[in-house]
Amino acid sequence: MEIVKTFHNQKIIKSLLLIFLGSIALTISAKLKIPFYPVPMTMQTFVVIFLGITFGYKIGLATVSLYLFEGIIGLPVFSNSPEKGIGLIYFMGPTMGYLIGFLFAVFFAGYMNLKTNIFLIFIKLSLSVSIIYIFGILWLGNIIGWDKPIVELGVTPFLLAELFKISLLTILTKPLIGLRKST
Repeated sequence: MEIVKTFHNQKIIKSLLLIFLGSIALTISAKLKIPFYPVPMTMQTFVVIFLGITFGYKIGLATVSLYLFEGIIGLPVFSNSPEKGIGLIYFMGPTMGYLIGFLFAVFFAGYMNLKTNIFLIFIKLSLSVSIIYIFGILWLGNIIGWDKPIVELGVTPFLLAELFKISLLTILTKPLIGLRKST
């Protein structure tokens, strides 16, 4: 009985450590700006999907939830914080839809079956990232008005970078799934 209890405690500690390290990875991915055309690229969407693939939907969802909680309480974890604000005020700004989309995307990436051919993996990962943008443009439209070119402002500038990140994740998916099994 004691061995089972010890194993269970070790699993909980390992999960908590993964959640904490994942939130740090998300923060770093938000802060690094990589020169890209037409706008600088962060690796946030890459890390969100990576967390889902590698950690699975439960730990991935807990990780993104912790990251969002850290930002909402005022830690400068979001992409343009503290320069453009912190806490709930920043969270409820134009990027809130994208941030909420992270939760659904990490769940979808962690839940779906990626043990398939590379073409289907690419499609499934594209759907995961699309979830982020769907939530993003829905919120952005409410914030700036539906009379503005929402897709041109909130999606189009990022498409080339997302294609790059999805392609990279597609190549890495099978080894990452193997990583999940060993954790």
